[in-house]
Amino acid sequence: MYVIGLTGGIGSGKTTVARMLAQMGAALLSADRVGHEVYQPGRPAWQEVVDAFGRQVVAANGSIDRRKLGVIVFSDPEQLRRLNAITHPRMKDLMREKLEAERARGARVAVLEAALLFDAGWDDLADEVWVTVAPPEVAARRTAERSGISGEEAMSRIRAQMTNEERIARSQVAIDTDCPLEQTRRQVSGEWERLVERLPAQQGETPPARSGV
Repeated sequence: MYVIGLTGGIGSGKTTVARMLAQMGAALLSADRVGHEVYQPGRPAWQEVVDAFGRQVVAANGSIDRRKLGVIVFSDPEQLRRLNAITHPRMKDLMREKLEAERARGARVAVLEAALLFDAGWDDLADEVWVTVAPPEVAARRTAERSGISGEEAMSRIRAQMTNEERIARSQVAIDTDCPLEQTRRQVSGEWERLVERLPAQQGETPPARSGV
């Protein structure tokens, strides 16, 4: 099974591109959903997060309230590092399990969608990396509209992550999402067709490596 690591900052269009790839035939694994799982009561990360940040981050249903937690960590780099040290290893283990499950089901291509693919060291789970790119002000507006947070808070979260340039330098494919949706779809479709052409006929073979962007 060939694994595409799909990354990009918040509001950069990752989920839209991931859905396009799923429609084209890829199995889809979202790090965001995995993050929700590790924050559930009974998961190892839950108690560690509560011990580190207090009961104030626990929602009424007992899970971790990620919005409350975000207010704490995205304005304080040290607190963000503290949280990441707890959750990133737990998430990587769970993502590896889910990728193996897709492989066992016979998936030919899987997409691992993760904003923090590089930051968290998850890129070694992928055979190649695609990055979605949008200007920071566009990404901040999208994030504010989608999440109901202020533009200032959205920009604060963007600044806490890698820059577009840093991600592009470490990726094999860059998808521009600051354009009409159909134009983005054409980019994705073209890259998908090129990938499928390179895939080996036999499941166990390794396709030729891609060079950088």
